[in-house]
Amino acid sequence: MATTDTGAGQLDELRGAFSGSILEPGEPGYDDARAIHNGLIDRRPAVIARCRNAADVADAVRYGRAAGLEICVRGGGHNAAGRAVIDGALMIDLSPMKGIHVDPVARTARVQGGALWRELNRETAVHGLAVTGGAISTTGVAGLTLGGGLGWLMAKHGLAADNLLGVELVNADGQVLNVTAESDPDLLWALRGGGGNFGVAASFEFRLHPLSMVTGGLIAHPFDAAGDMLRFYRE
Repeated sequence: MATTDTGAGQLDELRGAFSGSILEPGEPGYDDARAIHNGLIDRRPAVIARCRNAADVADAVRYGRAAGLEICVRGGGHNAAGRAVIDGALMIDLSPMKGIHVDPVARTARVQGGALWRELNRETAVHGLAVTGGAISTTGVAGLTLGGGLGWLMAKHGLAADNLLGVELVNADGQVLNVTAESDPDLLWALRGGGGNFGVAASFEFRLHPLSMVTGGLIAHPFDAAGDMLRFYRE
């Protein structure tokens, strides 16, 4: 157990109010929770806080600051560099947070930070709607969006970040903010592809677009048609 380094009293206090689960090294589920997409990453956080809602995230951030721990955040866990997990840190794990609500009238979707693109796509497709998402279905909504968000629909509908209307953000003080263009345009601008360390994104609100059919595959032209094809593309 890592309670000597992380403060047993503070950790017990966190456990008392937490809706999710708190894991330390050696406890059941710890090794599964620290595993991410890149199997070469083998790091051991001091504490893993598996959150179920924004209140859990806020409590975890406040605990991490009080305990003096470095904080890392896991959404989908797809980042190849393994930034979701750090040795000796507090890992805030959003993967249990998969709530998705689609408003087909307003053409918006509210998505929690642990959802994957395949899960969001499935919910929006029921209503004939979509937003630019990852080219790989197991990519997390959070990481892709906060990094800009390349995807199959970007030529027509822009990046994932271009369709981001708001973020439920837990800042470094543990406050839960509803960040929109009206409430904080500069912070929303930063969240739409500006990198990281602006807070923990507990949920996202996206603009959706009608999409009834997707055509995919390779379009190939014979080599002797290259001149005509390139002139057509240029024009």
